[in-house]
Amino acid sequence: MRLLVCAMETSSNIHLKELIKYLNDDIELVGVFDKELGNPMYDLTKLAIMGFIDAIKKLRFFFQLRDELVLAAKDCDKVLLMDSSGFNLPLARKLKENYPDKEIIYYILPQAWAWKKKRVFKLQKYCDKLCSILPFEKDIYTNKDKVTYVGHPLLDEITEYKTTLEKTDKIVYMPGSRKTEIVNHMPVFREISQQIKDKKHILIIPSKFDKEYIEKIYGDISNFEISNDAPKSLKEAEFGFICSGTATLEASIVGTPFVLSYIAKKVDYFIGRKFVKLPHIGLANIFFEKMGKKPIHKEFLQEDVTVENLLKEYNSMDRKKYLKNSTILREYLKHGSSENVAKIIQN
Repeated sequence: MRLLVCAMETSSNIHLKELIKYLNDDIELVGVFDKELGNPMYDLTKLAIMGFIDAIKKLRFFFQLRDELVLAAKDCDKVLLMDSSGFNLPLARKLKENYPDKEIIYYILPQAWAWKKKRVFKLQKYCDKLCSILPFEKDIYTNKDKVTYVGHPLLDEITEYKTTLEKTDKIVYMPGSRKTEIVNHMPVFREISQQIKDKKHILIIPSKFDKEYIEKIYGDISNFEISNDAPKSLKEAEFGFICSGTATLEASIVGTPFVLSYIAKKVDYFIGRKFVKLPHIGLANIFFEKMGKKPIHKEFLQEDVTVENLLKEYNSMDRKKYLKNSTILREYLKHGSSENVAKIIQN
């Protein structure tokens, strides 16, 4: 089987790597994905965008990429789209127009429960099977026969959790995977690493970044030890300073206490706040709200992302309560999803 795949995000490719373990050996991946997983059409580092302005600048390129993927789909048996709804939903429409009988599977659904709820109708119209990773997500869809709650992929990838609050000598830093996130967070993280004495400071850098890119974007990282293994580093760390994203949910599942931070371009943040009407941006906090519980961790956004605020949370966080909530979160998400999605693809 030839499977057209479009997985643009770092997190999507982590999930795809786990999914491949459950796919038959004769399945060939075609399209956009991490080069470690096969022979993609493009280098993922060239596809990363951050915010509305950056997306507009790259519109022509992405139209070209969409057309190339539609052409490539001609010789593929099925389609797997992962996350990145801004690109993948228009792609799904084009694919369905050109190949009405070709099965399109969407895994890691867009967060229509948070904003742009009209995407629900597009997903149901252009996709044949929708693989949900959130227990409450299915409720917003009218055609529930298309939606399957498969479990959360992080529970496939994270096999070890914290059960006690043993102190270690490691602090982990995760400034994100997008250029703007990294550039905005690194000055604050550098200062924090200098103020917390007698600890090893572990900086998580995605393996896809080469030496030249790291030197250009991250700046001075001489005070950090570098790791490409987020789950292992989170498990070994006493605390984490983490940019908003999948990494915050990862830390919540592992049980590593942390504080969430997020600094976007002012115009992007303003536009985002106009459309997204949620009291929290951290996934674990959103889940806890759905369960009628208080937030599991603190969030600092924009101007509030200061060395003083983050260090205060590092020193005052109720770690025992956090560890208990981490167990509740794992039970809420229940199980991983890779094997279930593989069955859907191969069915």
